[in-house]
Amino acid sequence: MLSRRFPLPRRGAVRLLALLVVFATIATIRLGWVITKADAELAEQATRRYLSRSDEFLRRFRKAVESPEQQRLPERPSEPKEPKTCSLEAIRQDLPLAPRNCTALHVASFSPTTGETTRPNTKLIRHAPGWTTFENLYMSNGTLYIVTSDRSEWPASRYMISFPMIALNNPENIQAREPTPKLVSFITPREAESRWGDRVLEVKDWTFMITDPPQFLQHYYHFVAETFLGFWRMYASMDPSIDAQGNTNLPVPGRIMAPYCTEEGGFMKMLVYNTAFGSLGYEIEDWHDSERAPFNQWFLRGIFPSLESARDWKARVSMTSPRGATKMKAFRFSNVILSDRSAAFRGEACPGRTDRIATEAYEVTKSISSRWWWEPIRRSVLHFSGVEKHIMDRSAMWDGVWRGGLDVEGKEEDPEAVDLASNRIPIVVSYIVRTNKRMLRPEDHQGLLAALTHLCTSKGWTFNVAHAERMTREEQIQMAANTTIMLGVHGNGLTHLVWMPSTPLSTVIEIFYPGGFARDYEWTARALGHRHYGIRNDTYSTYPDTPRVDYPEGFQGNSIPVHGPTVAKLIQDRVEGTV
Repeated sequence: MLSRRFPLPRRGAVRLLALLVVFATIATIRLGWVITKADAELAEQATRRYLSRSDEFLRRFRKAVESPEQQRLPERPSEPKEPKTCSLEAIRQDLPLAPRNCTALHVASFSPTTGETTRPNTKLIRHAPGWTTFENLYMSNGTLYIVTSDRSEWPASRYMISFPMIALNNPENIQAREPTPKLVSFITPREAESRWGDRVLEVKDWTFMITDPPQFLQHYYHFVAETFLGFWRMYASMDPSIDAQGNTNLPVPGRIMAPYCTEEGGFMKMLVYNTAFGSLGYEIEDWHDSERAPFNQWFLRGIFPSLESARDWKARVSMTSPRGATKMKAFRFSNVILSDRSAAFRGEACPGRTDRIATEAYEVTKSISSRWWWEPIRRSVLHFSGVEKHIMDRSAMWDGVWRGGLDVEGKEEDPEAVDLASNRIPIVVSYIVRTNKRMLRPEDHQGLLAALTHLCTSKGWTFNVAHAERMTREEQIQMAANTTIMLGVHGNGLTHLVWMPSTPLSTVIEIFYPGGFARDYEWTARALGHRHYGIRNDTYSTYPDTPRVDYPEGFQGNSIPVHGPTVAKLIQDRVEGTV
């Protein structure tokens, strides 16, 4: 058609078409370059904003790296040092970013003549089922090695680690999760010398290592209020001087690792979080929060601002494999806290009593931990979420007018001190509304709103009605940080109780279907110093008089009844110190 409409020879038409194609290609490349440049500028701006918020922990990490003696674990909890390390949010000052190679690798050799190491063998620092604190834990070709001359000093492997797989509550699955030598092995110093010689690389700083089944890693409550709460309880027990402002002598942990997070058909998939690096990497979808619980990444970025990708662990495994070499290699992790859910359920405190894996860590450290053990983590996440300092200091403000009396086992507080504190610090009641499942009957929801609105208005208290789906993550954490009494139907939203201040009035009210009860938030609330009440329509209970765990028909339904005036009266009595 072109040659007929225009008197051009056939060769000229071909040349014209070729020119048009060339021009179109150049235009496409140019446009792509412009878009790529714009994307890069946006990414750079986002990175600068992110790094400006994370320099607090990078400063702590830099300080820890420059003072290696602080990394050593004392035999017994040390006395408070003077002057104390300032609180985590107070050190957010101008500081260059930590170099990308600040997690250094150092050679640790074995003596070929005596069979003894030139560095300490693996040492058991503290242990409870599912929670083990090591010094000098080795990894080679994907297996964890405990180098020791005395196997009798160690607990059985099944109380430390389990085979990583989806956890099901049936005998076959429970048996299949028993550990194998592929996961952890005991070897003598001479065997270590024979295997690795001087090919041992040190990974400095504290490592939190998780071997939980993947279905628990993506869940806000199970990850934050069980796994990480247990991690921090074990770690914080090494500094009994932590105070109400979160001041601690502990160095910031170097990384959190999930090395055996498996998918069907795979064994060695993992994700590493490391404070030394500025890059982000995600490879396992199972680690991500689901859309209903998008807080795990937010929480971790508040604690470990920078992340490694899963490829780093795979690289470690590959680097320590024989691959035709005469000797294998190994990494030595200087300090590790290992968490394993299945191992915790083989203990005594967790199964049956609370069914919370952090219970094992909590009980073994009960006599040596500060009452403010969670405060460094709470304040760090609040700071990351933009909470104002006077709200962040709410626990310390209460502590300033009320001394003693806080006891998670339920001892009575001093009513006069409570009255004094409550007159100086605002009372905030926050009702978390559920809109997908396990909902109140519409008429009972309205009745509860009316009763609480009337109570708070008459007393001059603040009343929040929180619809999580309408709030940003920052807004939700800010709300929790300012809450005195939190209430809602049993569900994941109550996990926000971990960000509440610990005061003599801190209360969690959990609404259940009549006849139902679960220990999830009841135990967590008590562990953090809050009082917990379980409401079943117009009756309530509190520790130690809690009912047995039960999930009757209707527990998961959307027609849960509750008597609003009963809840309002409980809150009033709680603030006035009569219950």
